[in-house]
Amino acid sequence: MVLPTPSPAARPTRRSVLALAGAAAASLTLAACGGGTDTGAAGSDGSSSGGYGELNLQLSWILNEEFAGEYFADSKGYFTEAGFSKVNLVPGPSTGAAELASGAADVALSDAVSIGSAVANEGAPLKIIGATFQSNPFTVLSLQAGGNIATPADLVGKKIGVQDSNRSLFTALLAANGLDESQLTVVPVQYDPAPLVNGEVDGFIAYLTNEAITVEMAGTPTTNLPFAENGLPFVAETFTVTDQSIAERREELKAFLRAEVRGWTDAVADPQAATDLAVQTYGRDLGLDPAKTLAGAQAQNELIVSDETAQNGLFTISEALQAETIASLGRAGVEVTAEDLFDMSLLQEVYTEDPDLVAYAG
Repeated sequence: MVLPTPSPAARPTRRSVLALAGAAAASLTLAACGGGTDTGAAGSDGSSSGGYGELNLQLSWILNEEFAGEYFADSKGYFTEAGFSKVNLVPGPSTGAAELASGAADVALSDAVSIGSAVANEGAPLKIIGATFQSNPFTVLSLQAGGNIATPADLVGKKIGVQDSNRSLFTALLAANGLDESQLTVVPVQYDPAPLVNGEVDGFIAYLTNEAITVEMAGTPTTNLPFAENGLPFVAETFTVTDQSIAERREELKAFLRAEVRGWTDAVADPQAATDLAVQTYGRDLGLDPAKTLAGAQAQNELIVSDETAQNGLFTISEALQAETIASLGRAGVEVTAEDLFDMSLLQEVYTEDPDLVAYAG
Protein backbone atom coordinates (compact mmCIF):
# COMPACT_ATOMS: atom_id res chain seq x y z
CA MET A 1 0.00 0.00 0.00
CA VAL A 2 1.27 3.52 -0.88
CA LEU A 3 -0.24 6.60 0.75
CA PRO A 4 -0.30 10.11 -0.76
CA THR A 5 2.83 12.19 -0.49
CA PRO A 6 2.93 14.63 2.43
CA SER A 7 3.65 18.27 1.64
CA PRO A 8 7.37 18.69 0.93
CA ALA A 9 9.53 20.77 3.20
CA ALA A 10 10.63 24.17 1.96
CA ARG A 11 14.26 23.15 2.26
CA PRO A 12 15.35 19.48 2.23
CA THR A 13 17.60 18.50 5.09
CA ARG A 14 19.75 16.04 3.17
CA ARG A 15 20.70 14.69 -0.17
CA SER A 16 18.79 13.00 -2.91
CA VAL A 17 21.70 11.09 -4.38
CA LEU A 18 20.73 7.44 -4.63
CA ALA A 19 19.23 7.54 -8.11
CA LEU A 20 19.43 3.82 -8.77
CA ALA A 21 18.56 3.85 -12.47
CA GLY A 22 20.12 5.99 -15.16
CA ALA A 23 22.60 7.67 -12.85
CA ALA A 24 25.20 8.15 -15.56
CA ALA A 25 22.65 9.75 -17.87
CA ALA A 26 21.26 12.15 -15.27
CA SER A 27 21.41 15.78 -16.30
CA LEU A 28 22.74 17.90 -13.45
CA THR A 29 23.68 21.56 -13.49
CA LEU A 30 27.22 22.12 -12.31
CA ALA A 31 27.08 24.25 -9.20
CA ALA A 32 29.40 27.15 -8.60
CA CYS A 33 32.73 26.15 -7.17
CA GLY A 34 33.22 26.44 -3.44
CA GLY A 35 36.46 26.22 -1.51
CA GLY A 36 39.40 25.36 -3.71
CA THR A 37 41.50 28.13 -2.24
CA ASP A 38 45.12 27.98 -3.31
CA THR A 39 46.84 27.70 0.07
CA GLY A 40 50.06 26.23 1.38
CA ALA A 41 53.52 26.25 -0.14
CA ALA A 42 54.62 23.45 -2.40
CA GLY A 43 57.80 21.74 -1.43
CA SER A 44 57.09 21.36 2.29
CA ASP A 45 56.39 18.00 3.97
CA GLY A 46 54.53 15.67 1.64
CA SER A 47 55.29 17.77 -1.44
CA SER A 48 55.07 16.49 -4.98
CA SER A 49 57.05 17.47 -8.05
CA GLY A 50 53.96 17.07 -10.25
CA GLY A 51 52.39 20.20 -11.73
CA TYR A 52 48.85 18.92 -12.09
CA GLY A 53 46.98 22.21 -12.40
CA GLU A 54 43.37 22.39 -11.25
CA LEU A 55 41.21 19.42 -10.28
CA ASN A 56 37.40 19.49 -10.05
CA LEU A 57 36.02 17.46 -7.16
CA GLN A 58 32.25 16.91 -7.35
CA LEU A 59 30.76 16.66 -3.87
CA SER A 60 27.67 14.61 -3.15
CA TRP A 61 26.02 17.24 -0.96
CA ILE A 62 26.20 20.81 0.30
CA LEU A 63 29.27 22.33 1.94
CA ASN A 64 28.63 21.06 5.47
CA GLU A 65 30.78 18.97 7.82
CA GLU A 66 30.53 15.94 5.56
CA PHE A 67 33.54 17.20 3.62
CA ALA A 68 35.72 18.25 6.53
CA GLY A 69 38.69 16.29 5.22
CA GLU A 70 38.55 18.21 1.96
CA TYR A 71 38.43 21.50 3.88
CA PHE A 72 41.57 20.58 5.81
CA ALA A 73 43.36 19.43 2.66
CA ASP A 74 42.49 22.71 0.98
CA SER A 75 43.04 25.17 3.84
CA LYS A 76 46.25 23.53 5.06
CA GLY A 77 47.77 23.36 1.60
CA TYR A 78 47.86 19.59 1.27
CA PHE A 79 46.41 19.80 -2.23
CA THR A 80 49.02 22.31 -3.38
CA GLU A 81 51.80 20.32 -1.72
CA ALA A 82 50.59 17.33 -3.73
CA GLY A 83 51.07 19.28 -6.95
CA PHE A 84 47.67 20.91 -7.62
CA SER A 85 47.33 24.62 -8.30
CA LYS A 86 43.76 24.37 -7.00
CA VAL A 87 41.15 21.77 -6.12
CA ASN A 88 37.64 23.09 -6.77
CA LEU A 89 35.10 21.73 -4.29
CA VAL A 90 31.86 21.67 -6.29
CA PRO A 91 28.78 21.31 -4.05
CA GLY A 92 25.96 18.90 -4.84
CA PRO A 93 23.57 17.25 -4.46
CA SER A 94 24.90 14.88 -7.10
CA THR A 95 25.83 11.26 -7.62
CA GLY A 96 28.79 12.52 -9.65
CA ALA A 97 28.26 10.00 -12.45
CA ALA A 98 27.03 12.53 -15.01
CA GLU A 99 29.82 14.99 -14.19
CA LEU A 100 32.47 12.28 -14.54
CA ALA A 101 30.99 11.10 -17.83
CA SER A 102 30.96 14.63 -19.27
CA GLY A 103 34.42 15.53 -17.99
CA ALA A 104 33.07 18.30 -15.75
CA ALA A 105 34.48 16.45 -12.73
CA ASP A 106 37.82 14.71 -12.35
CA VAL A 107 36.84 12.93 -9.12
CA ALA A 108 33.40 12.52 -7.55
CA LEU A 109 32.37 11.72 -4.00
CA SER A 110 29.40 9.37 -4.30
CA ASP A 111 28.28 5.99 -2.98
CA ALA A 112 28.51 2.37 -4.04
CA VAL A 113 24.82 2.08 -4.91
CA SER A 114 24.74 5.06 -7.26
CA ILE A 115 28.04 4.21 -8.95
CA GLY A 116 27.21 0.51 -9.08
CA SER A 117 23.93 1.37 -10.76
CA ALA A 118 25.67 3.55 -13.34
CA VAL A 119 28.15 0.77 -14.10
CA ALA A 120 25.55 -2.01 -14.23
CA ASN A 121 22.70 -0.21 -15.98
CA GLU A 122 24.50 2.32 -18.16
CA GLY A 123 27.84 0.66 -18.77
CA ALA A 124 29.55 3.70 -17.26
CA PRO A 125 33.35 3.27 -17.23
CA LEU A 126 33.74 4.22 -13.58
CA LYS A 127 35.70 2.83 -10.66
CA ILE A 128 35.65 3.39 -6.91
CA ILE A 129 39.23 3.92 -5.71
CA GLY A 130 38.53 4.49 -2.01
CA ALA A 131 35.74 5.23 0.47
CA THR A 132 35.55 7.76 3.28
CA PHE A 133 32.65 5.93 4.94
CA GLN A 134 33.40 2.30 5.69
CA SER A 135 29.83 1.94 6.91
CA ASN A 136 26.89 3.57 5.17
CA PRO A 137 24.85 6.06 7.25
CA PHE A 138 21.34 4.94 6.26
CA THR A 139 18.87 4.15 9.03
CA VAL A 140 15.18 3.72 9.70
CA LEU A 141 14.62 6.50 12.22
CA SER A 142 11.71 6.25 14.64
CA LEU A 143 10.56 7.86 17.86
CA GLN A 144 10.91 5.88 21.07
CA ALA A 145 7.41 7.01 22.04
CA GLY A 146 6.12 6.15 18.56
CA GLY A 147 7.17 3.37 16.20
CA ASN A 148 10.27 2.47 18.26
CA ILE A 149 11.63 0.34 15.41
CA ALA A 150 14.66 -1.43 16.88
CA THR A 151 14.65 -4.65 14.81
CA PRO A 152 13.62 -5.52 11.25
CA ALA A 153 10.62 -7.42 12.66
CA ASP A 154 9.39 -4.13 14.15
CA LEU A 155 8.81 -2.81 10.62
CA VAL A 156 5.82 -5.11 10.18
CA GLY A 157 2.52 -3.24 10.29
CA LYS A 158 4.22 0.17 10.39
CA LYS A 159 3.99 3.21 8.11
CA ILE A 160 7.47 4.01 6.81
CA GLY A 161 8.37 7.30 5.12
CA VAL A 162 10.58 6.57 2.12
CA GLN A 163 11.99 9.08 -0.37
CA ASP A 164 11.73 8.18 -4.07
CA SER A 165 15.51 8.00 -4.42
CA ASN A 166 15.71 5.52 -1.53
CA ARG A 167 12.82 3.25 -2.55
CA SER A 168 14.97 0.52 -4.11
CA LEU A 169 17.36 0.66 -1.18
CA PHE A 170 14.53 0.21 1.31
CA THR A 171 13.19 -2.69 -0.73
CA ALA A 172 16.65 -4.23 -0.51
CA LEU A 173 16.63 -3.81 3.28
CA LEU A 174 13.34 -5.67 3.45
CA ALA A 175 14.63 -8.45 1.20
CA ALA A 176 17.79 -8.81 3.30
CA ASN A 177 15.59 -9.48 6.32
CA GLY A 178 13.02 -11.78 4.72
CA LEU A 179 10.29 -9.13 4.67
CA ASP A 180 7.92 -8.01 1.93
CA GLU A 181 6.51 -4.58 1.26
CA SER A 182 3.00 -5.96 1.66
CA GLN A 183 3.73 -6.37 5.38
CA LEU A 184 3.93 -2.62 5.94
CA THR A 185 2.87 0.69 4.38
CA VAL A 186 5.26 2.83 2.38
CA VAL A 187 4.52 6.56 2.58
CA PRO A 188 6.29 8.76 -0.02
CA VAL A 189 8.07 11.63 1.74
CA GLN A 190 10.70 14.25 1.07
CA TYR A 191 13.83 14.78 3.20
CA ASP A 192 12.44 16.78 6.09
CA PRO A 193 11.66 14.48 9.07
CA ALA A 194 8.54 16.49 9.94
CA PRO A 195 6.19 13.61 8.95
CA LEU A 196 7.92 11.45 11.57
CA VAL A 197 7.84 14.11 14.27
CA ASN A 198 4.19 14.89 13.46
CA GLY A 199 3.18 11.23 13.71
CA GLU A 200 2.27 10.82 10.03
CA VAL A 201 4.70 7.90 9.77
CA ASP A 202 6.15 5.43 12.27
CA GLY A 203 9.57 5.29 10.66
CA PHE A 204 11.58 7.49 8.31
CA ILE A 205 14.54 6.72 6.05
CA ALA A 206 17.29 8.98 7.35
CA TYR A 207 21.01 9.45 7.86
CA LEU A 208 22.64 8.66 11.19
CA THR A 209 24.76 11.77 10.63
CA ASN A 210 21.88 14.09 9.76
CA GLU A 211 18.15 13.69 10.51
CA ALA A 212 18.78 11.27 13.36
CA ILE A 213 20.80 14.00 15.05
CA THR A 214 18.33 16.76 14.17
CA VAL A 215 15.37 14.99 15.75
CA GLU A 216 17.32 13.86 18.83
CA MET A 217 18.72 17.35 19.42
CA ALA A 218 15.18 18.74 19.34
CA GLY A 219 14.58 16.78 22.54
CA THR A 220 12.74 13.81 21.07
CA PRO A 221 14.23 10.40 22.07
CA THR A 222 14.73 8.25 18.98
CA THR A 223 15.45 4.68 17.91
CA ASN A 224 17.60 3.75 14.92
CA LEU A 225 17.65 0.69 12.69
CA PRO A 226 20.96 1.12 10.78
CA PHE A 227 21.01 -0.52 7.36
CA ALA A 228 24.67 -1.51 7.71
CA GLU A 229 23.94 -3.51 10.87
CA ASN A 230 20.82 -5.15 9.50
CA GLY A 231 21.79 -6.97 6.34
CA LEU A 232 22.67 -4.10 4.01
CA PRO A 233 26.31 -3.02 4.43
CA PHE A 234 27.96 -0.96 1.69
CA VAL A 235 30.56 1.79 1.44
CA ALA A 236 29.62 5.45 0.97
CA GLU A 237 31.29 8.77 0.21
CA THR A 238 33.31 6.88 -2.37
CA PHE A 239 36.10 8.43 -4.40
CA THR A 240 35.06 7.64 -7.96
CA VAL A 241 36.94 8.27 -11.22
CA THR A 242 36.81 7.11 -14.82
CA ASP A 243 38.73 4.14 -16.15
CA GLN A 244 40.47 6.55 -18.54
CA SER A 245 41.75 8.65 -15.64
CA ILE A 246 43.19 5.59 -13.95
CA ALA A 247 44.98 4.65 -17.16
CA GLU A 248 46.21 8.11 -18.10
CA ARG A 249 46.44 10.11 -14.82
CA ARG A 250 47.48 7.51 -12.28
CA GLU A 251 50.15 9.55 -10.49
CA GLU A 252 47.85 12.57 -10.31
CA LEU A 253 45.09 10.50 -8.71
CA LYS A 254 47.55 9.06 -6.23
CA ALA A 255 48.72 12.56 -5.34
CA PHE A 256 45.11 13.55 -4.78
CA LEU A 257 44.48 10.55 -2.54
CA ARG A 258 47.60 11.31 -0.56
CA ALA A 259 46.37 14.83 0.15
CA GLU A 260 42.92 13.51 1.04
CA VAL A 261 44.36 11.05 3.56
CA ARG A 262 46.23 13.90 5.22
CA GLY A 263 43.09 16.05 5.29
CA TRP A 264 40.90 13.36 6.75
CA THR A 265 43.57 12.45 9.30
CA ASP A 266 43.16 15.98 10.63
CA ALA A 267 39.36 15.86 10.45
CA VAL A 268 39.11 12.62 12.39
CA ALA A 269 41.47 13.95 15.05
CA ASP A 270 39.71 17.27 15.56
CA PRO A 271 35.91 17.36 15.01
CA GLN A 272 35.70 20.85 16.53
CA ALA A 273 38.15 22.27 14.00
CA ALA A 274 36.23 20.44 11.29
CA THR A 275 33.06 22.10 12.53
CA ASP A 276 34.67 25.53 12.52
CA LEU A 277 35.83 25.11 8.91
CA ALA A 278 32.34 24.09 7.82
CA VAL A 279 30.44 26.75 9.75
CA GLN A 280 32.80 29.71 9.45
CA THR A 281 34.47 29.21 6.07
CA TYR A 282 33.30 26.70 3.51
CA GLY A 283 29.62 26.59 4.44
CA ARG A 284 29.39 30.08 5.90
CA ASP A 285 26.55 31.07 3.53
CA LEU A 286 24.41 28.09 4.58
CA GLY A 287 23.64 29.16 8.13
CA LEU A 288 24.84 25.87 9.59
CA ASP A 289 24.03 25.21 13.25
CA PRO A 290 27.37 24.84 15.09
CA ALA A 291 26.04 22.32 17.64
CA LYS A 292 24.38 20.18 14.97
CA THR A 293 27.48 20.41 12.77
CA LEU A 294 29.76 19.27 15.61
CA ALA A 295 27.43 16.36 16.37
CA GLY A 296 27.50 15.40 12.71
CA ALA A 297 31.29 15.57 12.56
CA GLN A 298 31.56 13.33 15.59
CA ALA A 299 28.96 10.87 14.30
CA GLN A 300 30.55 10.50 10.89
CA ASN A 301 33.88 9.61 12.49
CA GLU A 302 32.21 6.42 13.69
CA LEU A 303 31.53 5.55 10.04
CA ILE A 304 34.98 6.54 8.80
CA VAL A 305 37.21 4.58 11.17
CA SER A 306 37.16 0.80 11.54
CA ASP A 307 39.43 -2.11 12.31
CA GLU A 308 40.26 -2.17 8.60
CA THR A 309 41.33 1.47 8.47
CA ALA A 310 43.27 1.16 11.74
CA GLN A 311 45.33 -1.60 10.19
CA ASN A 312 45.55 -0.51 6.57
CA GLY A 313 44.74 3.21 6.47
CA LEU A 314 41.85 5.53 5.72
CA PHE A 315 39.66 4.91 2.63
CA THR A 316 40.73 1.27 2.29
CA ILE A 317 38.01 -1.22 1.38
CA SER A 318 38.78 -4.81 2.33
CA GLU A 319 37.92 -7.66 0.00
CA ALA A 320 35.33 -8.76 2.55
CA LEU A 321 33.66 -5.33 2.56
CA GLN A 322 33.78 -5.23 -1.22
CA ALA A 323 31.96 -8.57 -1.29
CA GLU A 324 29.40 -7.35 1.25
CA THR A 325 28.82 -4.23 -0.83
CA ILE A 326 28.32 -6.26 -4.00
CA ALA A 327 25.82 -8.51 -2.18
CA SER A 328 23.92 -5.46 -0.91
CA LEU A 329 23.79 -4.01 -4.41
CA GLY A 330 22.42 -7.32 -5.67
CA ARG A 331 19.57 -7.09 -3.17
CA ALA A 332 18.82 -3.63 -4.58
CA GLY A 333 18.64 -5.09 -8.08
CA VAL A 334 22.09 -3.85 -9.13
CA GLU A 335 24.11 -6.70 -10.64
CA VAL A 336 27.80 -5.88 -10.77
CA THR A 337 31.06 -7.57 -9.78
CA ALA A 338 33.77 -6.27 -7.46
CA GLU A 339 36.15 -6.17 -10.43
CA ASP A 340 33.69 -3.96 -12.31
CA LEU A 341 33.23 -1.55 -9.42
CA PHE A 342 36.46 -1.31 -7.40
CA ASP A 343 40.12 -0.57 -8.11
CA MET A 344 42.03 -0.34 -4.84
CA SER A 345 45.47 -0.54 -6.45
CA LEU A 346 46.08 3.22 -6.43
CA LEU A 347 45.48 3.54 -2.70
CA GLN A 348 47.61 0.46 -2.07
CA GLU A 349 50.47 2.11 -3.95
CA VAL A 350 50.01 5.33 -1.96
CA TYR A 351 50.37 3.48 1.34
CA THR A 352 53.28 1.39 0.04
CA GLU A 353 55.12 4.51 -1.05
CA ASP A 354 54.23 6.49 2.09
CA PRO A 355 53.53 4.01 4.92
CA ASP A 356 53.47 6.73 7.58
CA LEU A 357 50.06 7.77 6.21
CA VAL A 358 48.54 4.56 7.54
CA ALA A 359 48.87 5.72 11.14
CA TYR A 360 46.15 8.37 10.97
CA ALA A 361 45.27 7.81 14.64
CA GLY A 362 48.83 8.22 15.81
